Formats: sequence, C-alpha cells, structure tokens
Amino acid sequence: MTEAPVPVLMYHSVATAPNDATRELSVAPEAFAEQMACIGDRGLTPVNTADLAASWRSGRPLPARPVLITFDDGYEGVHRHALPVLAKHGFASTLFVSTGWIKGAYDMGGGLDTMLDWDQVRELAADDVEIGGHSHTHPQLDQLDDAALRHELIHCKEIIGDELGAVPASFAYPYGYSSRRVREAVRETGYAQALAVGNGLARRSQGPYALQRVTVRRSTDIEEFERLVEGRAIARTFARDRVLTKGYAMVRRARQVRRKAIRSRV
Repeated sequence: MTEAPVPVLMYHSVATAPNDATRELSVAPEAFAEQMACIGDRGLTPVNTADLAASWRSGRPLPARPVLITFDDGYEGVHRHALPVLAKHGFASTLFVSTGWIKGAYDMGGGLDTMLDWDQVRELAADDVEIGGHSHTHPQLDQLDDAALRHELIHCKEIIGDELGAVPASFAYPYGYSSRRVREAVRETGYAQALAVGNGLARRSQGPYALQRVTVRRSTDIEEFERLVEGRAIARTFARDRVLTKGYAMVRRARQVRRKAIRSRV
C-alpha cells in the first residue's frame, strides 16, 4: 500500500518585530498560535522528523493524519513564543540548528536575528522538540568542496552531540539546496534522514534524504495555512516560487561551472 503524503511545515523565526533579514520568513506569535489551534481542531497529529522517516523505513504505521512542524536556523523566538504553544497542545516538532549561529562557545556570528543559546536548545529538547542539524555556518552546501562540506556536516553533528548528549538523527539543508554528492555526504556523516524545501508534500518515494517541505511565511493567512495542512492546492500556492527557484538554479549552475573551470586552471 502506498503511504499518503504528509505536510511538513517549514518555519524560521517566530517574532513580534522581526528585522528586515528575517521578516518574510517569520510569523507573528499570534499567527503561530492560531495555526497550531488549526492543526488541533482538524485532528492532525504532529510527529517529528525522525519518527516520520523511521515509520516509512520500517513500514510501521503513522498516527492518523500526521503533520510535521519544523523550524530552521535556531531563532530565539522558537523558545520564547513557539514552545509554550507547542507545549499547550502537546505537539511534537523538530528544530534544525546551525551550530555556528547558536550563542555560546561555538558562535561564529552570522545569525540573521536574535538566536537561541544552548541552555534554551536544551530546554526545547526536554520538551519534545527533536534537535536536528542544519550545518555549522549555514552555507550553500552544494557549492562547497568535499573537505568543507564534510567539515560543515561533521562539526555540526559533533557540537550538538557534545551539548545535548545525543547525536542528531535528522538534517535540513540550508536554503534547501542539495545534490547527489551532498545527500551522500549527509548519509555518510550518520544522519538517518534529511529535509529539503521543494514546497510540496513529503512522500516516501522521495527517499529519506530529499523529503519536501512547505514554507510558512508572515504573509500566510489562516485560509492558506488550512490548505497547506490539508494538502490542497499546494502547486498553485507555490507556483511563483517554483518559477523563481528554477531561474535561480540556472544561475547557480552557471556559477558552479565557472568555479570548476577556474580551479582546473590553477
């Protein structure tokens, strides 16, 4: 039997007054609370990334009407605003952290807004939030050479393991960008599954290292959110995104070819 596709929601910042760098991909705390209430009212069951992938890998059935709630990067509002709402509903979720952006001993700067610290990450982990990897410095992984790619993946995994006492099982690609080489490196590093973007529903046929997500933005109103979690009109909702993504993909491929040509002449 073919498993039904699953909506995987991709959040970033949850903030009252986000800065310009994160505004489009942030949601207001009031909107987030309304969206979580919508999930509860519709009888959906949030699961985390590891549980979804493990169920599809083993054939173990998922709960009725599963949905994933995921957060990228590690913004402080996930702890301040999202966690109380998730705890109120008893919802599982996954947070993918860029370890070089989290406040503390490994902080390299570069975070786009106020970031979590490791004590807050530990509190999230203690409250049914799966902590996954999102690289160390949030680069476009498919543009890195092999050594830099492995460093980003391994350093991220080691830091999370040191800070939380458990190595992460799940990974999310920064910017959603990956390639066969990147996916293979993620697998070899020991991550059991990884999320892309794609703005489509996640399906078992995508494989454990290319599961798609749908983007939740500040402009996502409750009617659009209802369509996302119900899996309706996804292609129409993100039609413009796909056109822009295809155009930018051509630019990125041209840049990559140019870099390879330059390296071959050195």
